[in-house]
Amino acid sequence: MLEEVKQDAQQRMDKSLLALSNAFTRLRTGRAHPGLLDGITIDYYGTPTPLNQIANISVEDNRTLAVTPWEKPMIPVVEKAILKSDLGLNPATSGDKIRLPMPPLTEENRRDLTKVAKNEAENSRISIRNIRRDANAQLKELLKDKDITEDDARRGEELIQKLTDEKIKEVDASLEAKEKDLMAI
Repeated sequence: MLEEVKQDAQQRMDKSLLALSNAFTRLRTGRAHPGLLDGITIDYYGTPTPLNQIANISVEDNRTLAVTPWEKPMIPVVEKAILKSDLGLNPATSGDKIRLPMPPLTEENRRDLTKVAKNEAENSRISIRNIRRDANAQLKELLKDKDITEDDARRGEELIQKLTDEKIKEVDASLEAKEKDLMAI
């Protein structure tokens, strides 16, 4: 019983960390990487489709992304979707390839992105603490139903607290790494 509650909490906390990691990849650091365009969807013949499913996205150099749609008529649609996104990128089309030069980040932009990263990390911490609360509630329910003893419930709460502390340390380490990455010139 205790192990099941702990396993469930651990899986859910790992998902929160994965969501944080995905949120951090969408934050622009001045370097080009295909993950920047993950959030962009294209209206592909009436169906919202992720950009990476209708085009090849590659890194030309450390400051330029190249997007090559598989169908030539999709070039203006892809261009429009990139312009509409909140990434602040200006596509330049040449033939069948769309180039996305990454503008250098200003100090102010870096600070703003750091604030966004801190907000994402705090949301992740809140999520992890909510999972701890749910796990402790499950333990109390098991104790109330006499499925576990009071000692087992206390031991389970200690295990969940250790797991929570561990995952929050991972969030903090991830945030620190992202802040260093954002503030690097």
